[in-house]
Amino acid sequence: MSTTTEYQVSGMSCGHCEGAIRSEVSEIDGVTSIDVSAQTGHLAVTAEQPVDDAAVIAAVVEAGYQAVRS
Repeated sequence: MSTTTEYQVSGMSCGHCEGAIRSEVSEIDGVTSIDVSAQTGHLAVTAEQPVDDAAVIAAVVEAGYQAVRS
């Protein structure tokens, strides 16, 4: 059974931003789907098991943005 966790991301403005976040978050073990929107500042991460919030936030920071769990 998969779970989806949602985050608010600040600093995104374009498709390149979305791609950078998608690339970093996809490296987290167990992640099966990533939905990210620069327009809404929304990130949804679906994984086989609940993801570690700190790992997702660290991945977003690595991409150059800030995130908090919604």
